[in-house]
Amino acid sequence: PRRDFISVTLSPEEAVGAGGYNNSKAWRRRSCWRKWKQLSRLQRSVILFLFAFLAVCGVISYTSMGEPWKSLTNKSLDDQRTEPQIPGLKLANPAVLPAPQKADANRGDYPELSPQKPPKPPHVRRGPSNLQIKPPRRDGRLKPRHDSSRVEEEPVQADKEEKTEKSIISWRGAVIEPDQSTEPPSSKIKEPEKPSSVEAEDQKEPVPINERQMAVIEAFRHAWKGYKDFAWGHDELKPLSKSYSEWFGLGLTLIDALDTMWILGLKEEFEEARKWVANDLVFDKNVDVNLFESTIRILGGLLSTYHLSRDSLFLEKAKDIGNRLMPAFKTPSKIPYSDVNIGRGTAHPPRWTSDSTVAEVTSIQLEFRELSRLTGDEKFQKAVDEVMKHVHTLSGKNDGLVPMFINTNSGQFTHLGVYTLGARADSYYEYLLKQWIQGGKKENELLEDYMRAIEGVKKHLLQRSQPKKLTFVGELAHGHFSAKMDHLVCFLPGTLALGAHNGLTADHMKLAEALIETCYQMYAQVETGLSPEIVHFNLHAQKGHKDVEIKPADRHNLLRPETVESLFYMYRFTGDKKYQDWGWEILQNFNKYTRVPTGGYTSINNVQNPSNPEPRDKMESFFLGETLKYMFLLFSDDIDLINLDKYVFNTEAHPLPIWVPA
Repeated sequence: PRRDFISVTLSPEEAVGAGGYNNSKAWRRRSCWRKWKQLSRLQRSVILFLFAFLAVCGVISYTSMGEPWKSLTNKSLDDQRTEPQIPGLKLANPAVLPAPQKADANRGDYPELSPQKPPKPPHVRRGPSNLQIKPPRRDGRLKPRHDSSRVEEEPVQADKEEKTEKSIISWRGAVIEPDQSTEPPSSKIKEPEKPSSVEAEDQKEPVPINERQMAVIEAFRHAWKGYKDFAWGHDELKPLSKSYSEWFGLGLTLIDALDTMWILGLKEEFEEARKWVANDLVFDKNVDVNLFESTIRILGGLLSTYHLSRDSLFLEKAKDIGNRLMPAFKTPSKIPYSDVNIGRGTAHPPRWTSDSTVAEVTSIQLEFRELSRLTGDEKFQKAVDEVMKHVHTLSGKNDGLVPMFINTNSGQFTHLGVYTLGARADSYYEYLLKQWIQGGKKENELLEDYMRAIEGVKKHLLQRSQPKKLTFVGELAHGHFSAKMDHLVCFLPGTLALGAHNGLTADHMKLAEALIETCYQMYAQVETGLSPEIVHFNLHAQKGHKDVEIKPADRHNLLRPETVESLFYMYRFTGDKKYQDWGWEILQNFNKYTRVPTGGYTSINNVQNPSNPEPRDKMESFFLGETLKYMFLLFSDDIDLINLDKYVFNTEAHPLPIWVPA
């Protein structure tokens, strides 16, 4: 049978009208809306919340990253406008370096701080010893490797080869032109001048080395023997096991001791160490270093040795490590990270926190500022000055006292309410004063912060012990006073005395005299005659109790220098021989309880047990870099042996020149 078929053809327009899919925007909108309406109210609420959360995160990210992007953009524009130039370096006097000329504008704010020099003690004989520091005599025990004109030209030539792209400090000889010494260097240059005839006038009869200084030299040689025999080129000696330990793998003990050997006149040992620096010291290695420790020990040690020896090798090494430490400052807040990989050029905070300690980020300024002055590259000084300016403006201080931690992301203090002059905060206060001195007493913000902090110490942290009524510096935690004092705090008497010597109020010297007595008693009241790491003072008289109490966890001694450091300042400024006698007692006790017969000295675990002080088998690098150096200077009657009107010590006892007007 025949079948009939019906054929129906629909046009695209008709299909759309009938509800077909054509991928048009209008169709997609209707389709998405149906899907949205099919969702439950809970599902729609969750999606809306997620979108709102992402929007808030985006706004926060933009605000936090906007400022760094802006600063990077401005920096690149500045770099394009700035011609790379390197100034000629001229020291009117090799031990006294120029400083900012135009920063006197605010000096009148402190009329009571006029510079003063205490009268020279009658027993002190002026004139450099036979260990010439500035400038070394031609017939001295140690001679510079280059003549003065060549030394002045070499840094300039080396800097020109680097073709730095930053604007630079404008030198007149080596004088900073901006209104404040912390201002970025300008691009103007003045040609180096010829050496001053003052050098010839400074040649005086040497002051002979005395018996106590000879004992320090013998102690140094004994320590150096152990290092040379068992740890040469490594970071630290383990004298008992006749081996070594590594921290950074950069020869910390050797570099820390370079300027000590120069000052002590140990020519043979210095030359051996110099050869190692020239041939074996390499910073291009995949290793994390602590920014603070490597700055004060390595950078500071190299800069100091350059100034004393006039050997350009040490300046070149200083520039190398200085450049490798700069990635630490690449943070959102410009507060540097604590650790830097000097081979990879990366930096990071500790694994357990994004905080840095306040002492670490504010105690690298002397070294980086001096590196800028020598190289003409402003980036070093600019980075550390930004840190100080930022900390100056922060809230969270308590009458000038600062917390111990600061966040590298936010740039704000953390762990608020805890104030100490011990670990993690100590050298912040020290460097406030020393930067002010280094820069020629021009940077009044630094002086203001220092003076305010000392008043805060007096108000919140000073107490007197029983029964001897010793003045000590305790700690404040959330309004509660603790009679705990670190040995580290014993830097303070010397710092106060240095401030008084530079024209600050006389009561700072009175406080220094009281505190150095306390620091000495931290040794004298202990069975071995050596101070523990931490002491607690008795605030109430108790029968049979001394002023000083020591907890089992705190009774170790690390061969620290702080008390000897302050004894040196006190003797240099007062001429009172009791400070020399106290230092001599400490040296004898180091020899009695920490000396290792085969070479070296060791930290001990128990200062309360003379029969068994429990040696720890470690000689810290600062024993050679600081403790023995300050001992030698303490026992010297030569005020020109590192003249404190011409040098300022960094916190690792490396002397750097003070900038003064040419």
